[in-house]
Amino acid sequence: MIYLDSAATTFRKPASVRNAVARAMQTMSSPGRGGYRSARAAEETLFRCRGIAAPLFGVEQREQVVFTTSATHGLNIAIKSLVPRGGRVIVSGWEHNAVTRPLHALGAELVVAQAPLFDTEGAVRAFRDALSAGADAAVCTGASNVFGFALPIEAIAAACRSAGVPLIVDASQSAGVVPLDFTALGASFAAMPGHKGLYGPQGTGLLLCAADAVPLLEGGTGSASLDQEMPPFLPDRLEAGTHNVPGIAGLEAGLRFVRRVGPERIARHEQALIRRAAAGLQSMEPVTVYAAEADTAQLGVLSFTVRGKSCEDVAEELARRGVAVRAGYHCAPLAHRSAGTLEGGTVRISVSAFSTEAEIDAFLRILHGILAK
Repeated sequence: MIYLDSAATTFRKPASVRNAVARAMQTMSSPGRGGYRSARAAEETLFRCRGIAAPLFGVEQREQVVFTTSATHGLNIAIKSLVPRGGRVIVSGWEHNAVTRPLHALGAELVVAQAPLFDTEGAVRAFRDALSAGADAAVCTGASNVFGFALPIEAIAAACRSAGVPLIVDASQSAGVVPLDFTALGASFAAMPGHKGLYGPQGTGLLLCAADAVPLLEGGTGSASLDQEMPPFLPDRLEAGTHNVPGIAGLEAGLRFVRRVGPERIARHEQALIRRAAAGLQSMEPVTVYAAEADTAQLGVLSFTVRGKSCEDVAEELARRGVAVRAGYHCAPLAHRSAGTLEGGTVRISVSAFSTEAEIDAFLRILHGILAK
């Protein structure tokens, strides 16, 4: 299989991740529930994982690193901690439903800081204009999951700080690829999945916290057991229930892989593959490609459409020939509205550290054959 759907999940993981998951299932029980060997091994795994994540993402204290089940889980905590019912929230034009649906459920007034695709300066101007009227919070993705548009998050964060508006960063597509200094950014929260650019298993995620947070779930934490309110301290306040210890063990191994290879090196590899794919697609007459002119404006995600064919049909033809891509709206209708692709969506390819030039070339040959036929 030629796997080009890493924006959904990095299907190919380092061997160390698989081994860590299996080892945890064989040797670890529940952290914080006992002093025996398997419980202590689980505690140490959580401690090490936070200890790797904190410096990797510029977090001052490892207790600010909260384990979640997904970026969606973390975003819900962050949004519901900052946004009152009916509150005013500024978002980029490239947000995922993991952001817009919780805001809709709160009846929030959504102000879209609209700018053209791959226009980084325009994105900053749009946020500054929207911030001038004030807001309860702002939410910005690090990169679009549809187009790979890498938003200028540092400049947007600076604008939010100047306006006194707390910022939530959705790092679902940028974590592990774009360096993140959470403390310097001054954001209130940053949410990320474990199973994409961090190369961990599904069912894992991290929420970086610099602000008071409201628990999304209440329950046992293994601490302050006599109290009927959730503990007031992190990370326990946000981690009710039994941890996904095998998943976190795998996430620890994934974080070690990212730290060893380096986000910048991974980004250069992915961007080179996307440029190669874009050049090949642009040579095919019926194809419209959504590619940035500047390398820095686009990460390892590329969308395209084929005139006269539905995106779903193209993806199905590719799947029959062993190429895994995604078609449709990618859970991000706001991004398609911003780019003008809402009518039919796009076909999306997305790469990882394990993708190769040979796979890109094979994908291009197969697509060319489909179009010729």
